[in-house]
Amino acid sequence: MVKNPNDIYCAIVILAAGSSSRLGEPKQLLPFNGKSLLGQAAFTALSTGLKPVVVVLGENNEAMKKELEGMDLAIAENKNWQQGMSTSLQCGLDKARQLLPELNAVIFMVCDQPFVTAALLQELVNTQAETGKWIVASSYQDTLGTPALFTQRVFSALSELTGDAGARKLIKQYGNDVAAVDFPKGYIDIDTKEEYESFIHPTQWKKN
Repeated sequence: MVKNPNDIYCAIVILAAGSSSRLGEPKQLLPFNGKSLLGQAAFTALSTGLKPVVVVLGENNEAMKKELEGMDLAIAENKNWQQGMSTSLQCGLDKARQLLPELNAVIFMVCDQPFVTAALLQELVNTQAETGKWIVASSYQDTLGTPALFTQRVFSALSELTGDAGARKLIKQYGNDVAAVDFPKGYIDIDTKEEYESFIHPTQWKKN
């Protein structure tokens, strides 16, 4: 267990339960940097030293587990993943709290933002310690989103989300209590084959 500034006990939850319906194949398993997108996200999270790291799985969970073999992380199986993103947030938070009763913050990240770094994740923690804000989100292209850190002050609100409501709903809801860190490449995510092709051919990226 890593003790952070101002006694922040922070877990990282990687949301990877979706079916990637727009892509037509599991985006989590797409090759990236000698790993899969999921494997890279897990490696990045583990590189922070924050514990626990929890990966929420749903569709294709057996294939995903193989990607994560040997890594020092926990798996949370979301049997209700088809009911929307809110169920994965809650499943991951519940698992993290079981593993670390002192938990008072959690970072939610997704595996299809390939340019997330360990330094960015640590910056979320440091910014929360410096500002005292309830939420610290990543800023890109005039929006706030993942990766995002939520303190225990909003855990009850997280537990009340339903359907596809996710991190951004709470970021908007608690606007005055949100700090931001710059993540210029945060807009690059992968939902379609075209986006993946653009991702693996950098000259096609639009400028931010």
